[in-house]
Order: sequence, then structure tokens, then C-alpha cells
Amino acid sequence: MCRPFCKQWLYYDTLLNDRPGLFGTVFPTPISELENVVIVIGRYGRKDFSILVSNQIPDRNFYADPAQCFPFYTYTEDGSNRRENITDWALKQFQEQYGPEVTKRDIFHYVYAVLHSPQYRERYAENLKRELPRIPLTPTLSQGEREAAVSDEAATMSDEAATMSGERLPPSPNGRRDGDEGKKAGDESLATFRRFVAIGTQLADLHLNYDQAKEYPLTWIENKDVPFSWRVIKMQLSKDKTQIKVNESLTLAGIPAECFDYRLGNRSALEWVIDQYQVSTDKRSGITSDPNRPDDEEYIVRLIGRVVTVSVETVRLVKELPPVVADTSPVDA
Repeated sequence: MCRPFCKQWLYYDTLLNDRPGLFGTVFPTPISELENVVIVIGRYGRKDFSILVSNQIPDRNFYADPAQCFPFYTYTEDGSNRRENITDWALKQFQEQYGPEVTKRDIFHYVYAVLHSPQYRERYAENLKRELPRIPLTPTLSQGEREAAVSDEAATMSDEAATMSGERLPPSPNGRRDGDEGKKAGDESLATFRRFVAIGTQLADLHLNYDQAKEYPLTWIENKDVPFSWRVIKMQLSKDKTQIKVNESLTLAGIPAECFDYRLGNRSALEWVIDQYQVSTDKRSGITSDPNRPDDEEYIVRLIGRVVTVSVETVRLVKELPPVVADTSPVDA
């Protein structure tokens, strides 16, 4: 994964790759790409804090700036000895707060949702420029947010898991059960946590499977004066950001404004696609990089529609995130 939503072929070998890092223990085999996932964080203060999941090796300069990756699994370099990368200590903290049904996968999706929160990013903006993100535990929800949390959880959990979470009496944030008040606080805290998990799960699925997203209904404007072609040399975004000129024969119009609210580093997701999917020639080697696919000529046009959908849906889901608690101690998960 060279840049957000931009894949390139990689010959992975320590003789050819400078600074391969620990990816020999993160994606050691093709099978690991089917089961593992990494959270790719861009930071260091030079660009806005960014986060995206990937199930392929990400480029070190993923956001055109140094990035750091946090996998769900790690392995030995032959692909054996798979281990969950979330510590047992972190799992214990979350289970003490929300109940024994919490899994490490829940924590992973919870973290992914929290790190998308505009409230979290704004409050800890200075911290995120200097250090790794620290993960707060959740506050309680309002009545309307609790109802939404229950609805989301039912849509994303199995019947058995939903029954388990509904039957259990979780502890209150201070670890006590003080009658109805303690039960209510514990229930609300659990509902908030489950809300984050549900939205984090949807965001991760949306971002990992962007190639299968439904295409946004853009308007096709064809230039009848030239033969129609799918081939892309270099796309252009109009000044008002409502149209993309694919080539001389095709322009895509009707791009929604909210699409550009989903930003990764210094660009929106759609602008990354426009920037990366162009024909370019390296001056020193003379090697030409051509993103057009002879076996799938429509791929880039379809990708634009899908990334627009992913962007709009991401913005919608992020707006549905509950408030991030501000007065509890963060957890190094």
C-alpha cells in the first residue's frame, strides 16, 4: 500500500528494500495478508494526525511523511507462532471496565474508532505531535446515543454475543456496584464502549474493502468530439472540486463536498487517488509507472466512485461517534 487507497506491486526482499523494518514478522507470508491488519498512523507534527488500516505492507512514507504501524498479529518470519499484539495487561484493563466478554478484537476496533474522533484529535493535538496516541476509556451516553449504540451493536454482533452483553451486569467505572446507580453507570459505560466498537468495526471494514465499495452515483460527461477512452494520463480536479476530468473524453461530475472532509495527512482520500493514479517516468532510470490496467480498463474510474463512497460514509460514521471522555486516565493498549 504505497499511499492511501493506492496499491503498487512490491518485490519484498531485504536485498532490494531499504529499511524493511519488522514487516517480516507482520506480513511474513501471503496467508498473513488474509488474516492480519495494521493501523497505520502518520504523525511527527509536520502534517495532521492520520490513521488508516491496511492488510498489505504500507510504505514508510505512507502519508508522504513517516508513518508507524501497529498490527493485530505478529509472527515469526516463517509465518508460524501467530500472536495477538494487544497485551494481556491491556485486555485485563478493558475487561475490568466493561466485562469479561471484551475481546482483543473489540479493543482493536475501539482504538480505531477513538483515533478517528475529532474531539479526541482536537483535545490531544499537541500530544499527537510528539508521542504515540494514548487511549482513554469511555464516558456514559445520553439516552438517544444509548439507543443508537444498541441498534449498531445488534447489527454487528452475533445473536449469542448480543445476548451475552445484554445479560451481563458490568462494573461501574470505579469498579463498584452501588445498587441501581452503579448498575446504570456501568450499563451506560458499556453501551458507550460498544458504540465505539461497532463504529470502529464498520470503519475498518469500509477502509479495508474499499475496492468492493458501492460506487457513488457520479454524473458522466462525455466529450463526443473525441473517441471514448478509459485511459488515464493525469486526472484534474476542477477548482470548485465538483468534477474530475479523467481524460479528454470523460469527466465525472457531482462530487459531494463532504467527500473532502475525509482527510489523510495533507490531502483528502480522493485527492490521494487523483495524485497517485497518473502516468509518470523516472528521470534517472527511464522507467515508466503506468497505473492503467490492460486487463481492467475501467478500474480507475470505478475506484474514484468507490473512494467517494468510502469518504462520504467515513464522514457520516465519524459524526456518529460518542464524545471521548476527558477526565479518565489513558491506557497504553
